[in-house]
Formats: sequence, structure tokens, C-alpha cells
Amino acid sequence: MKMKSSQTLLFLSCLLGVTAGTVHEDSQVTGCSETDGEEMVVLEGEEVWYADFINKKEVYPQPKFVDQVTCPTCYDGAVGNQAICRGNLQKARRGFKNPPLQLDAPHSTIYTRDVVELGVENHLICHVTGFYPAPVKVYWTRNDENVTEGTSLNIPFPNKDGTFNQFSRLSFIPQLGDTYSCSVEHRALSQPQTRIWDVEQNQPGIGPAVFCGLGLTVGLLGVAAGTFFLIKGNECN
Repeated sequence: MKMKSSQTLLFLSCLLGVTAGTVHEDSQVTGCSETDGEEMVVLEGEEVWYADFINKKEVYPQPKFVDQVTCPTCYDGAVGNQAICRGNLQKARRGFKNPPLQLDAPHSTIYTRDVVELGVENHLICHVTGFYPAPVKVYWTRNDENVTEGTSLNIPFPNKDGTFNQFSRLSFIPQLGDTYSCSVEHRALSQPQTRIWDVEQNQPGIGPAVFCGLGLTVGLLGVAAGTFFLIKGNECN
């Protein structure tokens, strides 16, 4: 992991455990900047707990069908870790004589959680990765209108190279004619990075089926018209 300590400190501690011959990896991530803080617990590469410093509570992001890992006292510890982290950040800035901040621009992609079915609820996912420092801001639109209901944004997750990634989700019901977009803002970007997702282009088989249907209809009409004139011609003879 490359160290980027001018504005942000990130601490990663790992614990390897062995149970019945199987190795498990448990990690705790603590990070801070002058304006933001982060603390999470990761088990086998999956985020199982993180501190929501805005709403002052712990969050368990795992699906309901998974055995939940609970830690009701961890939030207080996370608050204490943030005070230590910010103190260390100030010392690091003085030690490195406040070097200029290195910026890495994000890369974003947009896709659906499930196969698209018209009228069936689905989720659009905007994955943003490779950026530094954290976090990014993500905005959603539907047919060029801003959308906030049904959206969510997880906390930044560190990549192995020292950059970060984040996921934003939008709950939606696909309808023909609708177009969605996610726009990403980051200090390394001079303008928002926008990705477009179109319901019709991502509905399996809709384009070819419509055109094949039209072609078949026109073909049948042509055959009917030809038969009609052939019969009329024979009657005249």
C-alpha cells in the first residue's frame, strides 16, 4: 500500500485465524482526514460493520439472511480512534512539511444488480474506484431529473494500491423510455464524470424482437397483397 499522508491517514490491521484447518482473514480499517472519518471491520473481504459518524451510530451492511456480526460498543471505540487519528495526522503533516496532495481521478461504471425485467423492481449500481483521497459524491438522474429517493452510498473502501472505491445504489422499476445516469464528483475531476444507462438498450431482446416482428408483419402484408393481385389477374383472364 502506498502511503499518502499529507491529508489523510489510513490504518489497516489484519488478523489471521485458523478454524478446523481453514484460514480466515479479519481486518479493521481506521482512516481520517481534516473533514472526514472512517472505521470499518472486514471479514473475508466483506464489510460487516462500519461507523456512521454523521448519524452517530454503527451500521451492519450485510444482507438480512446472513448471520449478523454485532458490536454495540464498537462505535464509542471508533470515536476515540478518530481523535487519535487526527492527532497523528497533524504530526505527520508537520513531519512531512505539508507536502502537496496527490490526486487520483475515479473511474466509474453503471450496471444492474439483476437481469432487467420491465415493471419488476431492480437496483442500479454505480461503482466508483481508483480515486484518492476519499470520498466521492454521487448524483442520480431519471430522464434528466434529479433522483434522491431510493438511493444509497456506502463508505469508501480501501484498495490494495492505497486508492479507494465506493458503491452507490438506486432502487428503480424499469420502464420503456426511461434513461438513468450517475454522476461522480471528486476533487481530481474538473467536471462530473457521468455514466448513462438506458432501459430499452438493456432490455434483453427488445430491439431485435421489435424489428423482426415488424419485418414479419411487412412480409406477410406483401405476400397477402401479391396473392390478392394474382387472384384478380386470373379473374380478369
